[in-house]
Amino acid sequence: MRSASKMGILLLWILAAALVAYSLMLVFLSNFNMGNLMVWVLTAAITACAIWHKPLAGWLHTGAGRVVGIVLGVLLVVYLALIDFVAVSGYANPPTGQEQVMIVLGAGLRKDKPSMLLRYRLDKAYEYAAEHPDLLIVTSGGQGRDEWIPEGQAMRDYLIEKGLPADRVLAENKSTSTEENFAFSLDILKERGYSADTPIVYVSNAFHCYRAGRYAVRASFTTVAALPAHTPWRSVLPCYLREALALAYYWVFKTSTSGPMHAMVGLLDLNKRFFYK
Repeated sequence: MRSASKMGILLLWILAAALVAYSLMLVFLSNFNMGNLMVWVLTAAITACAIWHKPLAGWLHTGAGRVVGIVLGVLLVVYLALIDFVAVSGYANPPTGQEQVMIVLGAGLRKDKPSMLLRYRLDKAYEYAAEHPDLLIVTSGGQGRDEWIPEGQAMRDYLIEKGLPADRVLAENKSTSTEENFAFSLDILKERGYSADTPIVYVSNAFHCYRAGRYAVRASFTTVAALPAHTPWRSVLPCYLREALALAYYWVFKTSTSGPMHAMVGLLDLNKRFFYK
């Protein structure tokens, strides 16, 4: 029993050390965002448990400690279930090949170049567009305070440089959220003779696809498919931790224009600036 306890404490210290190293990497390789903050909070909590495991274990055997332990256990199970849903749901609505329009959702620039997270989306979009030459592409994203040009323009340039014809790629340059990505892209499409009934496929990282699809429907698109891109390994933990929270928020408020997080939409919405390198 004592050896099992020692093994558990050792594993806790190993986990704490790994999270500290990961957190330091995020400090140097990315800007502040809600996902990073959640990783840092998790790191602090695990490290505190490793350092003060004896008094914490004793307190959890008290009446108040048991109640707190049960509540935290339930919240942990719910949170893990949300993360599992996020991981699976992104692949639940694949394209059929019959779509007429592809909308690529922005994810931040490093000055005037796509971030690593965004490059994963753009490379996936290019691969699919090359296989479907009749597909019209809309790159969607406005200009952040620390970005030199609008995301939509930088994304369009990236796809054209990779080989797509310029007349196949339209840039939407005003949006600041996923909701606006779809609403403003629809405005552009209507100018070209398309409508909300036009079958579309949108491109985002897999963790974001479920919620993005809900926003596409809210923007009035009737036939929507998702093309999930992979997520860079260093972005996985903050992205999935953050998306689970954002998903719960969406289920309650349905839109980022309401609720207590409205003033923090730039942090809550998943297509704002994440990992710049």
